Amino acid sequence: MLVSHTGVHATCRGPRNLSDAHIKAIAATGGVMGIGYFEGAVCGRDTAAIVRAIQHVATIAGVKHVALGSDFDGAVKTAFDTTGLALITQGLINAGFSDADIADVMGGNVLRLLQAALPPG
Repeated sequence: MLVSHTGVHATCRGPRNLSDAHIKAIAATGGVMGIGYFEGAVCGRDTAAIVRAIQHVATIAGVKHVALGSDFDGAVKTAFDTTGLALITQGLINAGFSDADIADVMGGNVLRLLQAALPPG
């Protein structure tokens, strides 16, 4: 299961954000939850709000079940474009995530999920 772009109730009480029970259920399937960069997902438009949500999912379900979920499709406003990914990386470093955990959050977890779901070849 992949939830591509949302937030978590524990850090932002938005109507589409997921509860801890939802997060645990996603993780139980081996799934991944992408944290959005928009205010409705993280109650802010800065990297600190995004990192808080990522930290929460990592604490509740494990770092293997959280990823980036930018929502760069233009439907919402974000504080930065893809050039801001370095800011998220730095925020994760500052929050104490290991290099391996950061690599997982920055794309490794989604890649693992896709590789598991797609037929070989």
